[in-house]
Amino acid sequence: MVEKIKGALRLAAIDPGAARAGLSPGMTLADARARTPVLRTIVHRPRADDALLAAALEDFGRFSPMVALDPPHGLMLDVTGCAHLFGGEAGLMRAAQARAGRAGLQVRCALADTPQAARALARFGPGGVFDRDVARPALRRLPVAALELAEKDEQALRRAGLKRLGDLDDRPRAPLAARFGIDFPARLARLLGDEDVRITPHRPPAPIIVDRVFFEPISAPEDVERVLSDLLADAADQLDQASQGGRAFQAGFYRIDGATRRITVRTGRPTRDAGAILRLFRERLAALETPLEPGFGFDQMRMAVPVVERLAPAQTGLAGEPPGDEDLNRLIDRLTARLGPEAVLRFQPLGSHLPERAARTVPASAPADGADWPAPSPEDPPLRPLHLFNPPQPVETLAEAPDGRPFQFRWRRVSHRVVLAEGPERIAGEWWRAPDQKTRDYYRVEDRQGRRFWLFRQGLYGETDEPRWFIHGLFA
Repeated sequence: MVEKIKGALRLAAIDPGAARAGLSPGMTLADARARTPVLRTIVHRPRADDALLAAALEDFGRFSPMVALDPPHGLMLDVTGCAHLFGGEAGLMRAAQARAGRAGLQVRCALADTPQAARALARFGPGGVFDRDVARPALRRLPVAALELAEKDEQALRRAGLKRLGDLDDRPRAPLAARFGIDFPARLARLLGDEDVRITPHRPPAPIIVDRVFFEPISAPEDVERVLSDLLADAADQLDQASQGGRAFQAGFYRIDGATRRITVRTGRPTRDAGAILRLFRERLAALETPLEPGFGFDQMRMAVPVVERLAPAQTGLAGEPPGDEDLNRLIDRLTARLGPEAVLRFQPLGSHLPERAARTVPASAPADGADWPAPSPEDPPLRPLHLFNPPQPVETLAEAPDGRPFQFRWRRVSHRVVLAEGPERIAGEWWRAPDQKTRDYYRVEDRQGRRFWLFRQGLYGETDEPRWFIHGLFA
């Protein structure tokens, strides 16, 4: 592959045959053709490489939820606790190599105790599975190029006779830090496995993850649902042991051809009821715009619970029925699964005394932020109407006094005679948001027909030349 760098065509990548012919990345195309006249070249497309690596990242997530990109052309997987699904570490590596081979990729894999050691053994060593007792000798035999230093620093090491990591490991760290920088000892320690720096995964792993790897791919809907049920039962057991409930459940479907599909359902409250969650997945799968297509079959399925909350054991009644408004919660969950989270909303209180800013709509399945609604007295009438106008609508008003309560107003060409009025409730503007906001005086009024309105006067006499009246809401 060739690419243009500073006006010159250079080799970006080579195959094993070109390497045996003495070519190397970075060499100009003219020099390469002088050495190998029959050289065949294609244009390097970095964006296509990035797209291929991103697809491989999604596909290789089947081996571990902790997977990250390892630029420029690699992946890094933390397979702690995952090897047993593939018959051990050697079986996992064989499965990963077979997976890459089916995708047409040539790979070299290495498994070691730390990410940096595994990377060095894969890029500059023979690859393979390295136990703790054999990893360090193998790392000491690697060339100093495994440190991936600047070219001048690597040349300085070679001129000093330090050609392998073992040569550096036998020397004191202080002189090396003084010559090559204070981070040089830490870099060497990470490569040799003395210091462990965990990877940053592509997406944070869920607290609860359950996998099923199949010897033979499955494609029948009843088989998929049966596996979903088993995964949910296992996830519910783990949640029960941790005294937690899930607010989101994500099913991952890994096709044998490398395609990956993830489907998520959310609940209004934490739950670990496997049967109820399975019904939500049925609703979600039935409502998908793009149906779940198994292709040649799924060879792995995963259930992840990315959002969990504390959930104490529930006390049921004598007849076994759940307490409280459980039926309403299940209805909300089913509607959310069928219509989508944007279609089922609820109000959430905000820390503002302005009526139009005192609440916002959020998906009903969104976790609570800890804010509570003020508890009204059951003997008092409601202080706020259920129906608010946004923005408030102007009205023409006659008042008993310039700063008094209204006794008549005209709204939408209809006059309303006020027989009862309560107020004012004075609400000052939020000067820290907009310094020119005017004070409001709110009144709850009732006309002769018994209709109740929420009016306010914007601005005080003396504060503004002409205070204006608005209707902000209607009481039921």
